Amino acid sequence: MGLVKRVKSHWLLSICLLGCAACADPVSFDWFEYSGHDAVFAKPLPAGSYRNPILTGFYPDPSITRAGNRFYLVNSTFAYFPGIPVSESADLVHWRQIGSVIDRPTQLSFDGLGISRGVFAPSIEFHDGTFYVLNTAVDSGGNFLSTATNPAGPWSDPAWLPQIDGIDPSLFFDAGKAYIVNNGPPQGTPLYDGHRAIWIQQFDVASRKLIGPRKVLLNGGVDIAKQPVWIEGPHLYKRTHWYYLMCAEGGTGPNHSQVILRSRSPWGPFTAFPGNPILTQRDLAPDRADPVTNAGHADLIEAPDGSWWATFLASRTYGGTHYNTGRETFLLPVKWQNDWPVILDHGATVPYAAPGPSFMTRQEQAPLSGNFTWRDDFDSTSLNSAWLQVRVPKQQWIDLDSRKGLLTIHPLAATLDTLGNPSFLARRQQHISFDATTALDLPAGRGVAAGIAAFQNENYWYFLGARRGADSIQLFVQQRNGTKIATIATATVAADRHLTLRISGAASGYSFFYGSGDKGWQLLLQDADATILSTDVAGGFVGAVVGPYARAE
Repeated sequence: MGLVKRVKSHWLLSICLLGCAACADPVSFDWFEYSGHDAVFAKPLPAGSYRNPILTGFYPDPSITRAGNRFYLVNSTFAYFPGIPVSESADLVHWRQIGSVIDRPTQLSFDGLGISRGVFAPSIEFHDGTFYVLNTAVDSGGNFLSTATNPAGPWSDPAWLPQIDGIDPSLFFDAGKAYIVNNGPPQGTPLYDGHRAIWIQQFDVASRKLIGPRKVLLNGGVDIAKQPVWIEGPHLYKRTHWYYLMCAEGGTGPNHSQVILRSRSPWGPFTAFPGNPILTQRDLAPDRADPVTNAGHADLIEAPDGSWWATFLASRTYGGTHYNTGRETFLLPVKWQNDWPVILDHGATVPYAAPGPSFMTRQEQAPLSGNFTWRDDFDSTSLNSAWLQVRVPKQQWIDLDSRKGLLTIHPLAATLDTLGNPSFLARRQQHISFDATTALDLPAGRGVAAGIAAFQNENYWYFLGARRGADSIQLFVQQRNGTKIATIATATVAADRHLTLRISGAASGYSFFYGSGDKGWQLLLQDADATILSTDVAGGFVGAVVGPYARAE
C-alpha cells in the first residue's frame, strides 16, 4: 500500500512532549504483523473471479469516480486521522491507497468528539481535470468541499458550504451545470422518527456557492405511506435520456437497502422503480451460512468497456448480529432491465466471489481482501497508509528517525478513553479470525505501559500491556466495557527489555499471549469477550482496529 503522512524532520521531538506525564521514556517497537485467516476466504477462487469484500475491514460509505481508465474510491473515517482515504484501481478489484483528503492537522479538528463523529459519507467526482470530494464534518464544521488536480494530493483545505442543511452531499455535473443533492430535514414538521428528504440545488463551481432555489426531490423515501426511514446517501446519474436518483433507505443496520428512481430532468419529478429495492439483505434468513448484512449506501460507475458496476457497504457478521470488522466495501456488476439498474435480485445473497470485469488483472487482492499476512518493519521514513490515529494529533509522538528501523512512540498521558489523541497507532481488523503481533523494548525506567490495543471506541477496548516494576515486568490485560474499566489478567516475567505480544481473534473471543526471553508463546488470557468490540454492542459506525500503544503513567 502507498505511504502517507510523512514524518517531517522539522517537527522537533521533545522528550517532555505536551501531555506527557513525568517525561516518560520512549518505547521502541521492532515490527508489527497482522495475519488474517477467515474460513470464507480459504475457499478456492473460480477462474476470472474476485473476492468480496474488495476492501475488508472498516471501509464504509464507498463513493467512486473514474478519470480515463482509472477508478478512484473514497471512504468514511469519522474521527480517525488521516481522514478520507483515496484509493486507485485499474480494474475495480485491486486497489491501492494513494493519499488522504484530510492529511494535515490544520484542515480539521476532532477534539472532544466520539470516534463515530467527524467525517461522514464522502462523495467523489471527477470533472474537467479536477477531483471533487464533498463531505460532512459532523460536529466539527459542517459540509465542505475539497479539490485536487492529483488524486494523491495535496487536497485543498475545506471550503465550507453552510447553505447545506443536512448530510451526505454529492455533486452532479450535467450540460455545463453542477448540482448538489443531499439528505436534509423534510419541509414542515417531520411525520415520524427518521423522516428525511433528499434536496437539490444548483452549485456554482467557480464561487464554491450554492445558488438559486432548493427543491425536495424525494420526501421520506420511495413510498412515504410506509414511513421509510433515513433516506440518505443520494447520487444523481444520467444514462441515455434518463436521470437516475439513487439513495440508501432503511438505516445503516439490517434493514439497510438501496433504492432507485428516474426522471427526464434532474429537478424531477422522479418515479420509483417498481422492483425496489435494487439491493438489500434484510429479507434473508438470519441463520444463513456466512451472512452478509447491512447492505446499502451504493454508488454506480460506468467502466470504459460500457459495463456498469456498484460499490456498496455491507457487514460480515458472526453470532447473528455481531461484526467487529465494521462496514466493508463490496463490488457487484449492475444489470440494466428496461432502463432500470439492478445490483442484486431479490432474495439473492451478496456473493463472496463473483465474476470480475473483462479487464480485471490476475493477481492477489491482498492486503485488502482474502487471507494474508501483512507486516511493517518500520524501515521507511514514512508511515504505511494502513496506519491511523485516533483523532487529529496536536503534537508529534510518532518517531521513525531516532532509531532507524524501529517505531519509537513518545508516550502521552492520554488514555484510550480520552476524547483527544492517545499515542495509539491503529490498523483495521480485517478478519473475523486474525492474529496481531508485535515486538517491543520497554524503556529502562518506570512510568510507561506499552503493548497492543484492540479498540472499537473510547468506551470499548482491550489493552495487552507491559510495565516495568522494581525488578520484573508486569503483563496485564485491561478491558473497558462501557463505563467499567478493569484489569482482567496479569502475569509477571523477568526484567527482559524485549517482549513479543499477540492478540488472537476468533469470532466472539480474543486471546492474549506474550513471549519473553527464549520462551515460546505463553497464554495470558483465553477467549475474552470479543463482542464488546462489535459495532452492534459498542454502537456507532466504525469497526475495530488494532495496533501499538504506549501511555505515560
